[in-house]
Amino acid sequence: MKINKIINIMMADDHEIFRDGFAVMFRKPSDIKLVADARNGQQLVMLAEKLKPDVILTDIKMPVMDGIEATRILTEKLPQAAIIALSMFDDEPLVLDMVKAGAKGYLLKNAHKKEIIQAIHTVNNNKNYYCSQISARLARLIASSGLANDAQAIRYAFSEKEIEIMRLICREFTNDEIAKELHLSTRTIEGYREKIMEKTAARNVAGLVVYAIRNGIFKP
Repeated sequence: MKINKIINIMMADDHEIFRDGFAVMFRKPSDIKLVADARNGQQLVMLAEKLKPDVILTDIKMPVMDGIEATRILTEKLPQAAIIALSMFDDEPLVLDMVKAGAKGYLLKNAHKKEIIQAIHTVNNNKNYYCSQISARLARLIASSGLANDAQAIRYAFSEKEIEIMRLICREFTNDEIAKELHLSTRTIEGYREKIMEKTAARNVAGLVVYAIRNGIFKP
């Protein structure tokens, strides 16, 4: 029987209630283990250097040292650790600063447990993850800035129709709108969409937008 490797994680947030809630989320035995939490960026850096976690989730705004500065330091000192930015709001400048500092992912704090787990697994596999609620505009900004550098990204062979549909998705067309635009059934578009997501390994539309821009398929 194959034994899955335990993913050791750390999180940092200046609100004790949030830290406690996060600890409860990962209290049950699983392949993800919360090894420590920190109340600010300075404490996060100190604990991370000692414990060397696989994945770090950190709030952006914190006292003493914010998540951006902590991410810069940890990216240099612990390049093997994947960092996910946490925020209560879609603050585009701060998110861009986190990605520039080295964060491989971004989640809103109200993300569902299932998405948090998915994000942890994704960045632990050296891929970028952007939350399902991220705006298409922010996804375009991240990709256009040249900061969404996924070393595992590979340009797959897409059909002309897949590329056409991908571009419409990046323009925020719904399945029904794409179907009407291309004179196809909504069900056909759903099939194309599933295939495109599989080929790009994108977890959501934001990931698809970043992939399409980085690989020259879509120009915002």
